[in-house]
Amino acid sequence: MFNDPSFVTRAPVTALHHIPVLSQPLLAGLAVRPGGWYLDATVGGGGHSEQILAAADVHLVAIDRDADALTAARARLGSDRVTYWHGNFADYEPPSGVKFAGAIADLGVNSSQLDRAERGFSFQQTAPLDMRLDLRQDLTAAEIVNHWDEKALADLIYQYGEERLSRRIARRIVSQRPFGTTTALAGAIAAAVPATYRHGRIHPATRSFQALRIAVNGELAALDRFLARAPDWLQAGGKLGIISFHSLEDRRVKYAFRDDDRLQVLTKKPLVAAETEQRANPRSRSAKLRLAERCA
Repeated sequence: MFNDPSFVTRAPVTALHHIPVLSQPLLAGLAVRPGGWYLDATVGGGGHSEQILAAADVHLVAIDRDADALTAARARLGSDRVTYWHGNFADYEPPSGVKFAGAIADLGVNSSQLDRAERGFSFQQTAPLDMRLDLRQDLTAAEIVNHWDEKALADLIYQYGEERLSRRIARRIVSQRPFGTTTALAGAIAAAVPATYRHGRIHPATRSFQALRIAVNGELAALDRFLARAPDWLQAGGKLGIISFHSLEDRRVKYAFRDDDRLQVLTKKPLVAAETEQRANPRSRSAKLRLAERCA
């Protein structure tokens, strides 16, 4: 698609790394018991799953929309006690007769995906505007950026990026498109905002890129569906742990847990990373963990 030599070539999938966030409170909340079935609905590089398997003799189902992530997880975890499933966790159907003793989901994009420039999630390196978690789907960020009308773009950036300058940004995108690369789009977004905004705590394109990624992958709709279905996959006393990274996700998890009479909330306030973890893994700074238990 692109011949620009500045694009980073695809890394071997076995080279993907995954530093699991909030692993200690998550494992403590799951209270892993021998002989149970456990579900990692977003296995990524397999960090959380590896710890669940190490905690007790259990069987684990590992799900991911990203085929590369599943390949990396297989290389890390093996297959003796793990069943792999490629797809959207909202569409998963457990095996007949199986009830999980625990299920987890670490939402969003993991560090391995962000680090691999060719996936187009980050604007730190020049890459195609892709952002698909599942490369089998057709919709890409380029399709949205280059073909959606200005109002639809502005609404998307405002709603999914919580970006107050969404109208200015959408106007600049429409006036300068087409865009083919992440860095070109990020530059146009930065030029659309006031100078004071450009020198803030985060890059001015951060929220817009988040909005595009959420839209490309239908992340919030998938999360809503997963939250509605997952309690039925749990046995009585089974635990459900969700790690989110921004308020749009966390609010959905909070209210879904609170309003579901199948669940008892175990964390009235979300658990956050300790200072030592935040220093070791900066990605953990925005992570929030909520836990619930399946009622009898």
